[in-house]
Amino acid sequence: MAAPDLSTNLQEEATCAICLDYFTDPVMTDCGHNFCRECLRRCWGRPEGPYACPECRAPSAQRSLRPNRPLAKMAELARRLRPPSPVPQGACPAHREPLAAFCADELRLLCGACERAGGHRGHRVRPLQEAADELQGTLQKSLEHLRKQMEDALLFQAQAEETLTLWQKMIESQRQNVVGEFERLRHLLAEEERRLLRALEEEELEALPPLRESAARLGQQSAQLAQLVAELEGRCRLPALGLLQDVRDTLCRVQDLKLQPPEVVPMEMRTVCRVPGLLEVLRRFRGDVTLDADTANPELVLSEDGRSVRRGELRQALPDSPARFDPGPCVLGREQLSAGRHYWEVEVGDRASWALGVCREDADRKERGELFAGNGFWVLAFLGGCSGSTERAFSPLRDPPRRVGVFLDYEAGHLSFYSVTDGSLLYAFPETSFSEVLRPLFSPLSSSPTPMTICRPKCGPGDALAPQ
Repeated sequence: MAAPDLSTNLQEEATCAICLDYFTDPVMTDCGHNFCRECLRRCWGRPEGPYACPECRAPSAQRSLRPNRPLAKMAELARRLRPPSPVPQGACPAHREPLAAFCADELRLLCGACERAGGHRGHRVRPLQEAADELQGTLQKSLEHLRKQMEDALLFQAQAEETLTLWQKMIESQRQNVVGEFERLRHLLAEEERRLLRALEEEELEALPPLRESAARLGQQSAQLAQLVAELEGRCRLPALGLLQDVRDTLCRVQDLKLQPPEVVPMEMRTVCRVPGLLEVLRRFRGDVTLDADTANPELVLSEDGRSVRRGELRQALPDSPARFDPGPCVLGREQLSAGRHYWEVEVGDRASWALGVCREDADRKERGELFAGNGFWVLAFLGGCSGSTERAFSPLRDPPRRVGVFLDYEAGHLSFYSVTDGSLLYAFPETSFSEVLRPLFSPLSSSPTPMTICRPKCGPGDALAPQ
């Protein structure tokens, strides 16, 4: 029986006289008694002294409290030795005494030991039945509030489910609209493609047969001329009798031969490549392009905002550098293009000549010859009503554009030019494998009061670019 008695004695010595539980952070008073620090603080309550020991009522100063670490270790050992046992129904989990009161301030049940600990001094402590009667009304109001909240929650849930259903229907309807509209657009584009191809066939049937007939007739005339030339050359080599014999017939045939020049055929095609809605799509990739004054030829005059350029009459005294174009009348945009899709528009107005395009960052800007792809320049030029590039011969335009759109798809190697005036394609370079940084290029080839102006993007979606 010695071991159980020792265990019991250890547990009794490690128990706080206030909370009747094992010590937690025990401190020793001047009179030598030990209590939990928190229990003693609650018991004394008042911030000012002097204080009486809860066990012997001897005076003690709060500042003289000393921590008792050995007792704290002993309490921890006793806590481990105590076998866990279930808390009886209606008992305090801390003190295992019957719960007989209720603290209305902390809303918790109390046993006698809890009240003796002094932690609820000054609180509204009520017997169980009295506290239950007081809280019955509060709980009933809370119940009514929760029921109202539940009704509102069910109403909100129904509204949310209805909104969800409506949104699902709207999204599905819009999905069908997108699919349907693009299907109709593909149908319309296919029809427009067939219409343009038919128009080209009609124009081909109208223009080529007369040209072929004229070419065949000119071929016959050339053959007759070659025959007469050969006959006259042969007659000239004959002696006098042979030269003069039947010369009348030969001369008559020479005089009767009339060279018929070919009919003048207009070189302007009626059918142009125009894809409905294409420019609106390309404008999704438009960027804000400005001019780089450090690259401008000394004859060029740039606006203060870096958006307009014209060719002046006098050469400016500007410092020369590898970055500056000279003698070519060109200027580059500041933007470096090395990936993605890019689109910009330039107002050219009624200028008689201009050139637009892109060039490699490392292209020779002192080039004296033509700017062509082999030198790192991809440029479309307009000269006196004709447009073209060094990649192809110049062809006349029915309606010279007043505004030109430039579209670059770097990864696809695609560079094309459009007349914003009527939406038609002016020229598309053959597919090119771009591998270096590109810069937009602008060149007012001739002197003119009308500048070339880079159009400023507007804020609204789908809006055209407008010069400022």
